[in-house]
Amino acid sequence: MMKVLITGASSGIGRDMARVLSEKGYDLVLIGRNVERLNQIKNELEKNSNVETISLDLSIKENCIKLHDMVKDVDILINNAGFGVFGKFVDTDLEKELNMLDTNITAVHILTKLYLKDMQEKNRGRILNVASVGGFMPGPLMDAYYASKSYIVKLSEGIRAELKKDKSNVKISVLCPGPVDTNFNNTAGVKFNAPSLSSEYVARYTIEKMLKNKFMILPGISAKFLKVICKIIPNNILSKFVFYVQERKTR
Repeated sequence: MMKVLITGASSGIGRDMARVLSEKGYDLVLIGRNVERLNQIKNELEKNSNVETISLDLSIKENCIKLHDMVKDVDILINNAGFGVFGKFVDTDLEKELNMLDTNITAVHILTKLYLKDMQEKNRGRILNVASVGGFMPGPLMDAYYASKSYIVKLSEGIRAELKKDKSNVKISVLCPGPVDTNFNNTAGVKFNAPSLSSEYVARYTIEKMLKNKFMILPGISAKFLKVICKIIPNNILSKFVFYVQERKTR
């Protein structure tokens, strides 16, 4: 049976991707910080899948390496763990931002590298990195978060090119959703005024596209539209638009 490792699996998109993959009969290794939520999803899914849960803080570099040592023979790696920090760059808490960057960037970088090496040796496997449409544009009032997701997009694009050049059977995908109704909003301390997709829809759409080897996964019309807009409109204008949208989240 194929094994899937999902980070940030205790809620939101990660939890719902676990549900979709469980329906398909995959064995699951679910990573998160909230032990109670992890156990809840484990109890729910064990009727269809073998489920292992591990509580780890992936913002700590050593825990990422520890995870790779603990969990081997992974067929699909889903780097979903991440969160945002809202506010002007000069006002946001530095320690919280650094913790976010360690989670959103460093953990994804380490796990992608370690598991990609394993997959390359077997010449099979999949990696799904969760980014955001924010990765295509500047993000005033969420500067570091948008920048972290841009890193994930560019990293994934580069790896994809290398895999193609090597004619590798390993596949990589990057998920770039727009607003999704998850606990992300509470963690970042904002509320989306724009319509949000359900995490259940995004999860099901994403798994379907990933298994069909789609690289750039854009669930919903708004995500596809925003990606096109980001190619057309200069960044100085985009920045003003994003600033206006971000300000409305606090109203």
